[in-house]
Amino acid sequence: MSRYRGPRVKLMRAVGVDLPGLSRKTIERKPNPPGMREGQFKKKKSDFGLQLLEKQKIRFNYGITERHLRTVVQRAFRSREHSGNKLMEMLESRLDNVVFRAGFASSIPAARQLVGHCHVLVDGKKVNIPSYRVRPGQQIQVSLKGAKFATVIGSLEQPALARPAWLSFDAEQSTAKMITMPDRDSFPFPIEISLVIEYYARRVSK
Repeated sequence: MSRYRGPRVKLMRAVGVDLPGLSRKTIERKPNPPGMREGQFKKKKSDFGLQLLEKQKIRFNYGITERHLRTVVQRAFRSREHSGNKLMEMLESRLDNVVFRAGFASSIPAARQLVGHCHVLVDGKKVNIPSYRVRPGQQIQVSLKGAKFATVIGSLEQPALARPAWLSFDAEQSTAKMITMPDRDSFPFPIEISLVIEYYARRVSK
């Protein structure tokens, strides 16, 4: 299945939370799922439904396909670390997410576009793979051409989110550097990562 390209707020309403990586907009005015009127009875979700909901939050926020998420989860299962922590680490250290969290883009889709068009440098070298995993010590910056884009300038002036503790930012040079790997508290939205692990426990081979 290809990436969703429809109304982003509709997706956030479907999962019931704001997803800053997906959009700057909020569901505050319309918190109910699409098609559900305010105050209408909500059916209690099953365990599977709760697991699916948490999994969809990750997919929608990071803009990844089901197939790619399964691959990431498989790698998390094979690691010697806690599966939930490893999954979070791999998602947050994606280059498109790091570009977004550093403030170079207003959303992950916007960051992915910068990366795909070769406007992002990692340690001075162009990288055009959004899923590239950034490591501690690596420096991220936007190319000279990209730094002149109005969208980049506007995002740097008003970042969508406060920069996380695992990233340092040099305002004079407009460069970001990963200090440490993201920790478990790095998710910028409410998530029960254990439910995501439970969802895939019987669906992917360890």
